[in-house]
Amino acid sequence: DVGTEDQNLTRWCGRQGEDTAWVTVEFKIPRASDGDWIGVFSPSNFNASTCPGSHGSGPGPAICSAPIKYQFANYSSVYNRSGTGALKFQLINQRQDFSFGFFTGGLSNPALVAVSNRIVFANPKAPVYPRLALGKTWNEMTVTWTSGYGISEAHPFVEWGMKGSHPVHAPADTVTFGRESLCGEPARSVGWRDPGFIHTAFLKNLSPEKEYYYKIGHTLHDGKVVWGKPKSFRAPPYPGQKSLQRVVIFGDMGKDERDGSNEYQNYQPASLNTTDALIRDLDNTDIVFHIGDISYANGYLSQWDQFTQQVEPITSRVPYMIASGNHERDFPNSGSLYNGTDSGGECGVPAETMYYAPTEKRDNFWYSMDYGMFRFCVADSEHDWREGTEQYRFLDRCLGTVDRAKQPWLVFIAHRVLGYSSGFFYGFDGAFAEPMARQSLEGLWRRHRVDVAFYGHVHQYERTCPVYEERCVPDGHGQGTVHVVVGGGGSHLSSFTAVAPPWSVYREMDYGFGKLTASDARSLQFEYRRSSDGKVYDSFTLHRD
Repeated sequence: DVGTEDQNLTRWCGRQGEDTAWVTVEFKIPRASDGDWIGVFSPSNFNASTCPGSHGSGPGPAICSAPIKYQFANYSSVYNRSGTGALKFQLINQRQDFSFGFFTGGLSNPALVAVSNRIVFANPKAPVYPRLALGKTWNEMTVTWTSGYGISEAHPFVEWGMKGSHPVHAPADTVTFGRESLCGEPARSVGWRDPGFIHTAFLKNLSPEKEYYYKIGHTLHDGKVVWGKPKSFRAPPYPGQKSLQRVVIFGDMGKDERDGSNEYQNYQPASLNTTDALIRDLDNTDIVFHIGDISYANGYLSQWDQFTQQVEPITSRVPYMIASGNHERDFPNSGSLYNGTDSGGECGVPAETMYYAPTEKRDNFWYSMDYGMFRFCVADSEHDWREGTEQYRFLDRCLGTVDRAKQPWLVFIAHRVLGYSSGFFYGFDGAFAEPMARQSLEGLWRRHRVDVAFYGHVHQYERTCPVYEERCVPDGHGQGTVHVVVGGGGSHLSSFTAVAPPWSVYREMDYGFGKLTASDARSLQFEYRRSSDGKVYDSFTLHRD
């Protein structure tokens, strides 16, 4: 799927509109070493100088232009014996050309030996990787995508309509961000890569649960239209509508490379398993919540493209709602509640730009959402949620203003565990949650009779009984909330405390995701499914009069 044009040694791919291409790289060197590696660079003209210390403590090549990914030459089985080899890489359309660099000296002292010819997609600026999300009203769907077209070059829009009807065009807003919008290393230096342009269109006045088709596009100044691929979605139910409603929820998934390459933040080994399990069950899914620690780019901006491409089969068909986690937001002196460096200097900017959420203020990533029989109150655990704060007042309103006769199922969501977890990180000091979390919020959950609370952050699965003040209470009386940790989306697993507390009903140190199913106001079913096989390993049902 890669061809050569003329004598300039430029290789072209995506001639049929493909967004991905598999490229074979062949190489030969007189003296092979275990430290030899090949990196993927974009743009193709990169800085191979050594920049020690700029990449933090994580493993990865210490050079001034961070590769998108890399493989060691000895991944080719004959390389150590012969000094020759061939490796396959998958490239995705990321608005710039590509080249491969061959290095010796390992990752800490890399020395550039050779650079390949350029690889170019037929249209590097093409609109790609559409992402659906619900808007600020129940009958509004947003479509967000990425392209290389700024507003001075082309007019972005979505063509859409109900199947069988005449299509209409919805104009799209366009945003981007620069290096100066980020707050630290490596995002502002070695990890920086131009994010292109991010467009969002608002499709309004949808009819509940009807099927719509859509297609993203850009009208150039000469009248030519550059189209994305045709897609479709099902409109959400109206608040209180009684119908089959299926909600998938998980956290901490990240991304991984299908070609076996390494990345700078290379610790989400089950990310593809979870992604593929969700894709297989997509016909039985209505909406997805990814509740923080989204891409684990951690300051390497190219990884946001890698992630949006990985989940595109999901995000282009069902609403993909996100919450903010430490790996999106946290950095010292940036306004976050926590002063860690987990965002790698991103401070929430890429996540808030790449994915739409119906927040009132972009950096305050909390929001309310009605979906049929559900009311979701999504907290931002990286900003202050304690009593007396703006977020606390929002949560009180969100939880307290729903008509439970119409929307019986009330769900609280946050990235960090603000309720209950016996993960070792939370359990070793006896708090079993973020400090002061239950003292601030447990009264709210009980007063408003929250049914279920979901968290990520701890990379495992755990479910409690309906619990209040560390004691199990009878189900069905609104006196306790079931707390569920679904942080096993893909990142490295976390251990539990040696002894399970009395309120912990089920614990599993494995990768998986949760699924809520409601079809009426009387019962709500929850299932925990493993990513490895998609089968159910834990479940419970809540009953209401």
